[in-house]
Amino acid sequence: MPSFDFDLFTIGAGSGGVRASRVAASYGARVAVAEERHLGGTCVNIGCIPKKLFSYAAHVHEELDDAQGFGWQIPPAQFHWPTLLANKDREIARLNGIYARLLENAGVQVLHQRATVIDAHTVACGDRHYRAKHILIATGARPVMPAIPGIEFAISSDDAFALPALPQRALVVGGGYIAVEFASIFQGLGVPTTLVYRGKQLLRQFDTELGVLLAEEMRKKGVQILLETDITALEKTTNHGLRAHLSSGQTLEADLALFATGRSPNTSGLGLEAAGVTLAADGAIPVNAWLQTQVPSIHALGDVTNRINLTPVATAEGMALARTLFRDQPTSMDYSNIPTAVFSHPNVATVGLSEQAARAQFAQVDIYKTGFRSLKHTLTENTARIFMKLVVDAQTDRVLGAHMIGPDAGETIQGIAIALKCGATKAQFDATIGIHPSAAEEFVTMREKSA
Repeated sequence: MPSFDFDLFTIGAGSGGVRASRVAASYGARVAVAEERHLGGTCVNIGCIPKKLFSYAAHVHEELDDAQGFGWQIPPAQFHWPTLLANKDREIARLNGIYARLLENAGVQVLHQRATVIDAHTVACGDRHYRAKHILIATGARPVMPAIPGIEFAISSDDAFALPALPQRALVVGGGYIAVEFASIFQGLGVPTTLVYRGKQLLRQFDTELGVLLAEEMRKKGVQILLETDITALEKTTNHGLRAHLSSGQTLEADLALFATGRSPNTSGLGLEAAGVTLAADGAIPVNAWLQTQVPSIHALGDVTNRINLTPVATAEGMALARTLFRDQPTSMDYSNIPTAVFSHPNVATVGLSEQAARAQFAQVDIYKTGFRSLKHTLTENTARIFMKLVVDAQTDRVLGAHMIGPDAGETIQGIAIALKCGATKAQFDATIGIHPSAAEEFVTMREKSA
C-alpha cells in the first residue's frame, strides 16, 4: 500500500476548495489546502462580496432622491470613497478570518504557499513535496484583457476594488455580469459612465428581453451605452486621462477604463499536463460527472472547469466531491434550474430556460409577462419599471423559466427557483395566493398569455 501524507490535497482556497476540504475533513479525511493569496478566493476578496457592497453604496443616492416623494427633506449628501473602501476592507478581513477558523476547526492544514502538481499523487508546495491519495484543483479563474494597443493603461475588475480614488469619468468595456455591474456602480457613485459592448445586446446568454430592457433601464439612470462597438486602442492624454479609439472611428475621453471582457481558468503553470491531465483549448480542466479528470486521482471543480461559474455551484460541487470520495455516497451535480442574479442597477435575476432555449427544446411554449412601475415609485419621480416573465411548456403546463428585472430581483427569484426545482406548473403558480402589495405577487397573478 502506498503511503500518503494526506487523503486530500486541495490547491486553491476559494469557496469550492474550502467547502470540499472542510467537509472531507469532517468525514475523517486528512486534508491540506494550499492558497498563495487570500482565503475565500475571488468571491470573498475581489468578486461577489465586495461588488455587492459597492452596489449597495451606489444605490443610496437613488434612495435619497426617492425620499423626497415621501416627505423627507434631506440636505445635499456627499460621498466619501475612502470610507467605503476602508469599511469594505474591514469586512473582507473579517470573512478571511472566518474561512481560516472554519478550516482550522475542521482540522484542515492550511499552507499559505503556491502549490503545483508533480504527478498523480504528488504536490509540490514551497520546498516540500506531499503525497496525497486525491488531489483537488480549485484555483478559479482570472480576467482576460484584449491585446490592443494601450491595454496597459486599463484595469480589470480585480483592480477596481482598490482604486485610490474614484475617476471623474469611467469607461467600462463588456456586456456580461461584471461589466453591467461596474457600470452601474460607477454611475451610482456619481461618476459619468460609458459602457461599450461589441454585441447587439447586454447579457447575451440570458433571455433576450432581459438584455434589451436592462439597457433601457440603465440608460434611464444615466449610463451611456454603445452597442455593436469595440475599443481598438487606448492612449494617454496630456491631462492624465485616457482616450479610447472606437471601431466606429470615434473617440471617447475617460479617466479610467475597466475591461470586463472575459475570464480564463487559472491552470497555467500548475503542472497538470505533465501529470497527464489534458486541458481544454481555453485552459479549462475537463471533468466527468464525479468531478474527476482523466487522471483518476486528480479532481477539479468551480471556475477552473469553466462550466457554470457561480460561487454556489462551486460550493455544491465541493460538497458532492467530499461525499463521493470520503462518505461512500457517489454524488453527481444536477446543473438544471440553477438561479442566478446580476447586481446591476436595476437587478436582474433568472432561473430555468430562456424563451429562446425553451422554443428550441419544446414543441409549444407559452409566455406570460408583465411590466409595471412599482408602488413605491408612484410617489417619486423615478421612472424605473419592473419586468417579469414566465416560460411555460404548453403541453405539460410545467414552468420552464422565470425571469425578472427590478429591485432585489435575486431575493424574489430564489424562492421561485425552489418551485421550478420541484417541477411546479403554471396552474400551481396561479393557485398560490400572492402577498399584497408586493412586486413578487405578479409571478402568481399573470393570467394572460403574451405569446
